[in-house]
Amino acid sequence: MLKTGIIGLGKMGLSHQAIANAHPEIQLTSVCDTSAYVLDVLSKYTGVTTYTDYKKMFSDAALDCVFVATPSRHHTEVVTAALDRGLHVFCEKPFALDPDAGYRLADLAENKRLVNQVGYHYRFVAAFNEAKRVLDQKLIGDLHHVRVEAYGPVVLRPKGSTWRSQKSEGGGCLFDYSCHAIDLVNYLIGRPISVSGTVLNSVFSNDVDDEVYSTFQFEKGMYGQLATNWSDESLRKMSLKLSIWGTNGRINVDRQEIQVYLRKLPESAKGFAPGWNVRYTTEMTPPVWFYVRGEEYSAQIDHFVQCIKTGATPISNFRSASDASLVATLMRRDAEKARSSIQPGSPHDPGAADSATQPRRAKSFLRSLLDRWFSVGPV
Repeated sequence: MLKTGIIGLGKMGLSHQAIANAHPEIQLTSVCDTSAYVLDVLSKYTGVTTYTDYKKMFSDAALDCVFVATPSRHHTEVVTAALDRGLHVFCEKPFALDPDAGYRLADLAENKRLVNQVGYHYRFVAAFNEAKRVLDQKLIGDLHHVRVEAYGPVVLRPKGSTWRSQKSEGGGCLFDYSCHAIDLVNYLIGRPISVSGTVLNSVFSNDVDDEVYSTFQFEKGMYGQLATNWSDESLRKMSLKLSIWGTNGRINVDRQEIQVYLRKLPESAKGFAPGWNVRYTTEMTPPVWFYVRGEEYSAQIDHFVQCIKTGATPISNFRSASDASLVATLMRRDAEKARSSIQPGSPHDPGAADSATQPRRAKSFLRSLLDRWFSVGPV
């Protein structure tokens, strides 16, 4: 049994608490949070030892691993302390807001041979893993374009400040929503080599972005586009979708299903037919021992446990998560660049050009009509 602690008991922390508490190979012994009410309830009904100081928890509790689900700004500090204690660490995304700090923690964990995982749970959705299998087999040929979109109803009106609405605490839509999309692109396609045309736009928030748009460039001349918006009330919950084009077809994939179009049927395409092929997540997802919000949340925790037992490297780890943070950081820098623009009224303003030439064009057109109407030809 792995003796386990959890730091941070907000939405994700409580989800991890429920799943870990039900895992047959985890003994949840300690929790840490700043909310006295939450700690009182857990102490009374679960019997775990509660703390308000994670350093005291590390000092007092004999732990094998820890789940970190604090606001993003605190991840680096808490994870460093856990690694220094020799603990395996599962940390919520986006891991480190500073990618350099993330890579340093990846080095530290790898040097200590400690299992490190980050909660990019979409890597555990069956449809996305099927997409990876199809791409790895090159069934749709050489890739030339990808589009990834993520929308959901998180910030729908101006409201009081929370840690997610502060750039220094959570990072806004870019680090909270877009990082899921970026991480999946990195996982399925590979990390972009450059970004351009990034737009970070605030709809309701004051300090952070609510929608994000950018263009990615990959190796071998491949390009992609990203669009995310957490102020979209047309959806009940987060929706993430990728469309990938190749020389032999395309893939559309979201949490519910994967659609694969094949122009020609490669010899390695067992179970596929020319044209459209559809497979559903429900038929590809193995059962889990405990269900909260989705099988992928339980699957990622079991993956963490099995990696500790075997010494394997998790498919979502500190290094891959730092790659996502790096791309997000490049996007933020790109969005802050000065853009070339055409000033209204300048000679290069299309509107000004139309205005300037309109009278001349009208006069020329009228003259041609008069010439036709009043000209006299030979009788």
